[in-house]
Amino acid sequence: MTSTDPVAPADPAAAPAGAAVPAGRRRAGRRPPAALLVPAGLAALFALLPLGYLAVRSLERGPSFAWEVVADGRTVELLGRSVGLAATVVAASLVLGVSLAWLTVRSRLPGARAWSVLMTLPLAVPSYVAAFTWLSAFPALAGFGGAAVALTLVSFPYVYLPVTAALRGADPAQEEVSRSLGHGPLRTFLGVTLPQVRPAAAGGAVLVALYVFSDFGAVSLMRYDTFTRGIYTSYRASFDRTPAAALSVVLVAVTVLLVAAEARTRGRAGHARTGTGTARPAVPAPLGRWRLPALTWCTLVTAAAVVMPLATLGYWLAVGNSATWDPATLADTAGTTLGAAAAGAALTTLLALPVGVIAARHRGRTAHLLEQSAYAGHALPGITVALSLVFFAVRYAEPVYQELPLLICAYAVLFLPVAVAATRAAVLQSPPVLEDVARSLGRSPLRVLREVTLPLAAPGVAAGAALTFVLCMKELPATLLLRPTGMDTLASRLWTETGTGSFAAAAPYAAALILLAAIPSYLLGRHRT
Repeated sequence: MTSTDPVAPADPAAAPAGAAVPAGRRRAGRRPPAALLVPAGLAALFALLPLGYLAVRSLERGPSFAWEVVADGRTVELLGRSVGLAATVVAASLVLGVSLAWLTVRSRLPGARAWSVLMTLPLAVPSYVAAFTWLSAFPALAGFGGAAVALTLVSFPYVYLPVTAALRGADPAQEEVSRSLGHGPLRTFLGVTLPQVRPAAAGGAVLVALYVFSDFGAVSLMRYDTFTRGIYTSYRASFDRTPAAALSVVLVAVTVLLVAAEARTRGRAGHARTGTGTARPAVPAPLGRWRLPALTWCTLVTAAAVVMPLATLGYWLAVGNSATWDPATLADTAGTTLGAAAAGAALTTLLALPVGVIAARHRGRTAHLLEQSAYAGHALPGITVALSLVFFAVRYAEPVYQELPLLICAYAVLFLPVAVAATRAAVLQSPPVLEDVARSLGRSPLRVLREVTLPLAAPGVAAGAALTFVLCMKELPATLLLRPTGMDTLASRLWTETGTGSFAAAAPYAAALILLAAIPSYLLGRHRT
């Protein structure tokens, strides 16, 4: 339930168990404590580092030249194509994510726990692997349709997971009251359930849109020109980085607009209850004659998002003559991938904690600015982030040039929004009145954060870290440019083999990547069930 009352009960006992407590407006105007503001500011500056590079490069030949690039007809065309693709993928992901979340959480769907796990497994499939499998099976899909299909099937879990968490944390009594007043299932869903999950769905939709805008692998394989492909082509075609930098600035502007729109959709009130862990579980809704269509829907999504890529890779492994690979090399590459992804996820989560807490517990210009800054890097293509870090390292931090720490920093810039969104959602679900009680007992803001806020939000923060780990494993453009000499990840080896047309030789690396990424995805799905 969304509350417009800015005053929360002073005592946890003053509110009934399971009641909604405003989690946002009650702190409007209060300045975040320095213990959070300083590290959050540093994280925001870190995320904005690529923008400094873009400012230098895009204005290198003067504002007039940059404007000519931005206002060019080709740029407008790329913007339209990118927006159209993102809108299509977001709409499809919302339909898939919300419907599947409701079926697995609030209905009597047979095998709901197993379906919940299966719906997280597409996170383990890189977009370029999904595009390759669909393109090899259906060559006619090349273009907009193929890109939309591939990106939707790997992106909808970004909506499914937060909506699932919101449904599990929402108070079922409100839906029961609606049904007791004679409202049918559809009216109850639209009038009660949907408003409860709207912030989670909006946050997931933003992540999907940013993922689409920054994707390079799927659109390249599907031969569909978007901003990322245009920027990559511009970088490869000339030593002059100004046109590509100017195009990247447009993507940053789109990111700011997306985050601002999501903030307006989210509203000013939070969604928390005072009795997490003690509220009654929701009574699953019977499906009746919709039971078979629901099972068919879940089966079709699983077949397209999980079975199809695995079956195609199995075919290449079985019949490909060029699949000559060294198990020792594969194992070494997999170990390198796991180490780099773990380090990237750890740094990203550490940077996201203060930003996510401020975004959830404080309202105002500072909180919005910090959150929007954290999202800036995610819309930039990996190649732009990589070149900005090279630019910085060569001039100011030469010892880390072509070293693993620089690649880990790129992961943090690219995927900080994933961890921030997960942290914010987790903190919003925890009751803020408990923090007020801790402060009234003399606890410092840092101690309240350590002893109250983070323990309550720990499951959601861990889920964000798992998502970030999977994304780091799959990241391609920045890895290609920033990995140390002689270091290969599964993604880079896969792309190298695919680029030479050796699809069978690439299959073992693709299979290993999916298998390793599936482990945290599976654990994440079990955690949500």
